[in-house]
Amino acid sequence: MTPAPSPDPDPDPSPSPPSDQEHVRDLLARAVRDVVPGPVPLAAVRRAGLARRRRRAAGLSALSVLGAAAAVAAVVVLTPVRPSPAGPAHAAAQPSTARTPSPSPPRAPDPAPVRVVAPGERVDAGQGYTVWLTEEGKHWNGPEEYENFRSAVDGNVDTSEPGVSHQSEGGPAGAFHSGLYYGTRTAGRVELTAPGGRTVLATLLELPGRPGWGVWYAHTGPGVGETAVTLYDRAGKRLAGLPG
Repeated sequence: MTPAPSPDPDPDPSPSPPSDQEHVRDLLARAVRDVVPGPVPLAAVRRAGLARRRRRAAGLSALSVLGAAAAVAAVVVLTPVRPSPAGPAHAAAQPSTARTPSPSPPRAPDPAPVRVVAPGERVDAGQGYTVWLTEEGKHWNGPEEYENFRSAVDGNVDTSEPGVSHQSEGGPAGAFHSGLYYGTRTAGRVELTAPGGRTVLATLLELPGRPGWGVWYAHTGPGVGETAVTLYDRAGKRLAGLPG
């Protein structure tokens, strides 16, 4: 039995219509082919490039000027305060400015204050002695309670110029010294120089109104009659004196 012949293959299919995307792509391609590009603006491009280079150069120049000015200012400010070299070698090179202080001159004793007392007022002079003043002169007594008097107005005292008198009494244990000072209204101190060179400041008494004379008294150690007496004014000037 003869086999049936196989059917012929399908004829070539007809081409499918293009899709929407392909249609759009084809339209765009045709539009691009129809566009003719214009000439390149080379002159404008060159001008823009030159302008950018000039602006950059001007900015760099300004920054350079500012940097140079800042460097100069830093040098001007920092140069005066440059630290000097330190260390033992530098310290040794510096000349010494220390000065040896000159010894001070010996200072005179402060003047003893003058005590103003009323006429007849008893003053305890210490060690059993009492002193008082009247308008006539000096009065005093000692441990034995006998009274002594030294006139300041009997003519034996010249009050026209500075002077000093001296009376003393005592024993081996010590001595009581007293006297008048006169001829000055600016008495500062009466100073006694006792045996051995020791100095003693006396106590000064005056009546009210500065009559131009007063009384002094002091105590010293043993050595009656060996004490010098010196009268000074308030400025420390020597006015009168009696040798020991």
